[in-house]
Amino acid sequence: MTAIKIERAAAPVWMRFLIPVVAILVTFVLTSFLIIWAGANPLEAYHYFLIAPLSNRVSALEVLVKSTPLLLTGTAVAFAFSAGYWNIGAEGQLYAGAIAAAWLGPLLGEVPPVIAILVMLVGGFGAGVLWALGPALLKVKLAIDEVVTTLLLNSVIVFLVSYLLNGPWRDPISMWPQSPEIAPNAMLPKLVPYSRLHLGFVVAVLGILFLWFVLSRTALGLKMRAVGLGREAARFAGVKVDQTMLTAALVSGGIAGLAGVTEVAGIHFHLIEAISPGYGYTGIIIATLGGLNAFGVGLAALFIGLISTGAQTVSRALGVPVYLGDVVQATLLLVTLAMFLLLNYRIRFSSD
Repeated sequence: MTAIKIERAAAPVWMRFLIPVVAILVTFVLTSFLIIWAGANPLEAYHYFLIAPLSNRVSALEVLVKSTPLLLTGTAVAFAFSAGYWNIGAEGQLYAGAIAAAWLGPLLGEVPPVIAILVMLVGGFGAGVLWALGPALLKVKLAIDEVVTTLLLNSVIVFLVSYLLNGPWRDPISMWPQSPEIAPNAMLPKLVPYSRLHLGFVVAVLGILFLWFVLSRTALGLKMRAVGLGREAARFAGVKVDQTMLTAALVSGGIAGLAGVTEVAGIHFHLIEAISPGYGYTGIIIATLGGLNAFGVGLAALFIGLISTGAQTVSRALGVPVYLGDVVQATLLLVTLAMFLLLNYRIRFSSD
């Protein structure tokens, strides 16, 4: 009788760096069938996806604008995942930061711009931490699955935003469901004149550098990676597992909250219900594609930002549905996960 056994297998380090490249190529092949079905040429479509957005200054800067919240949510997810805390709530934590920014922004009209922006960033970080606190405590105190709790809280805060925008924060003049405008001195300054690229991009890059520094240069990062690789082994080695996971969860929530601040203070200048088209969930794709490595996460975020910008370009040029960009991102996540699974495990046939 032949038995199938799935065993853990060690793979060369170089293969882990090769996976994102192979995953992107496989994704392009798979989604080519959908592009043909939509009546377009795949090669032409991918030209508009990958090349056209970088061909002029305006669209190239727009790639960086799209990448800004993705850099932050990708960093947030990677920070938590590195410690074995599966934070699926970056979307909700982003909204928490956006609520804080929309609340603080109109109150800072008499404050110098530097202080106003710092208050907004600190407030958004704190709001993200608070929204991440409940699931984190449930995890470390009661061993309740954080995937479920963080995911469910995403829906809770979306309904909270809807209540605020259709209730106390509704614009009294236009009756449009949006919060009051933040003060001009609380708005993030533009990095490039006549563009939408704002100071939030710098904040996002600093987030990537923070992730790299913590994971590779601090005792906390060493503990986080130890817990992520094996909680019991880390506990046996003297690591305070619960404390490490709690720290990782809260910092992750705070970083995701900053993404909400940058969207309110850098793009919209008020809170709207659709302030995030799923940036928190896309952060999971970015963290996975980047292999939980800081610079890998940065490159993955820029790539997804390019895909998001290119989806609008290909839609205008070829009439392909703009949602094809979301399909590419989802397919990329599934392919990447499958390849990591094949990398870490092997199937062996044995005769009993």
